[in-house]
Amino acid sequence: MTIKIKTAEQIEKMRVAGKLAGEVLSMIEPYVKAGVSTGELNDIAHDYMVNVQGTIPATLNYRGFPASSCISINQVVCHGIPDPNKILKDGDIVNIDITVIKDGYHGDSSRMFEIGQVKPYAHRLCQVALECMWLGIEQVKPGATLYDVALAIETHAHKNNYSVVEEYCGHGIGADFHEEPQVLHYASPDLKSIVLKEGMIFTIEPMINMGKAGVKVLGDNWTVVTKDRKLSAQWEHTLLVTANGYEALTLRDQETPVLPGQA
Repeated sequence: MTIKIKTAEQIEKMRVAGKLAGEVLSMIEPYVKAGVSTGELNDIAHDYMVNVQGTIPATLNYRGFPASSCISINQVVCHGIPDPNKILKDGDIVNIDITVIKDGYHGDSSRMFEIGQVKPYAHRLCQVALECMWLGIEQVKPGATLYDVALAIETHAHKNNYSVVEEYCGHGIGADFHEEPQVLHYASPDLKSIVLKEGMIFTIEPMINMGKAGVKVLGDNWTVVTKDRKLSAQWEHTLLVTANGYEALTLRDQETPVLPGQA
């Protein structure tokens, strides 16, 4: 496994790309409401990325993926394909995943949106998934391991009687969309050997299920759903390991870490 340590110049480019990815998610928030289609949201995101930011939507045609964003509703775990016929409705929970390319470097982030009045159990799942991500992020510093990150995520999910998807994970990122290491969100002993070093950049993006951890891929060969059809929630940031901790490169304006016990 070759994990790339980024140079100062590469880190600066990743900062720019990360900030732009976060800006897409902030921009689209007012449009994410009941009555809009996921296809419309994808078109809005695409137009903003290409014509306002001057970025390239990384997912478009990536291994054949047909859209500029992934939009995953309710029991869809990840890789939901935007569709002009898929209309958001009151009570839905939705993940929008954005990856931009700017000057050859990738910024990757996703977040949950709650549509109208969601059920308390759905809101709680979104909240705990957010806490899981931040608990994982808070472990990031030189000398820590990816096991520390995964254990924090898994422990909090299980404490709340949720499960952690094992088939999909975070990843190193830079000039390539997906680099080493694979950032698992469950406490696999193999992660103990992956020690974090200053200059590493990777995503943390736990997928937390209300029911069991099992997932399956639909016939479109992209859309991943929970096998038991229960809800799933995911949040994602791109992280830089700094000299004494981390920098969240995709942090949105006014966004702060959310840990258990906070609103």
